Amino acid sequence: MSPIIAPSLLSSDFANLEKEIKMLNRSKADWIHLDIMDGHFVPNITFGIPVIRAIKRVAQKPLDAHLMIEKPERYMVDFKNAGVDFLSVHWEACPHLHRTIHQIKDLDVMAGVAINPHTPVHFLEDIINDVDFVVVMSVNPGFGGQRFIPNSIKRVKELRKLIDKHKSNAMIEIDGGVDLENAQTLIDAGADILVAGNTIFGSKNPIETIKQLKITNYKI
Repeated sequence: MSPIIAPSLLSSDFANLEKEIKMLNRSKADWIHLDIMDGHFVPNITFGIPVIRAIKRVAQKPLDAHLMIEKPERYMVDFKNAGVDFLSVHWEACPHLHRTIHQIKDLDVMAGVAINPHTPVHFLEDIINDVDFVVVMSVNPGFGGQRFIPNSIKRVKELRKLIDKHKSNAMIEIDGGVDLENAQTLIDAGADILVAGNTIFGSKNPIETIKQLKITNYKI
């Protein structure tokens, strides 16, 4: 089974955002990944609801919003109304995670939980049957273009075992430093969804790079 490829717009040319999205529409990308940062939970600010609405008008792929923000529960309805299809919140930002996850699901949006590189995978044991996917951060959240943390492969394997143990249907999304060299290893470790930013938008031929990520990597 081919992985789901979710190019991250954080690495795109914001001055030509419509052109970049139309390129993704023509490609074999499955989702479009949106990194939402508030300058508090992470030391960076990206974009919010008005930009997502504009993206939705052009995008022909589902929108996958990764919320790196404090108190994300305040904005769930806004993200839903902006056209988001997949919505993930950070374990570290949600003191009432179960409530927040079900708040997302009650909006008929696919709900995910993201974990930072230092957060133990086993902390997800009590929520793994409630989420549709888990985002494993393979860099420290906040900025694009960071180097992949090798221990992330071990964490994906650990998460796959946790999912299998609980007979969960949760998918594994890996986010940060994904490239053509480590993609196969991540898929073999158990990842279902590859988020790639610089690897795609820094390529001379992004459509071909997406095709390589999509076609040449498969579970064995």
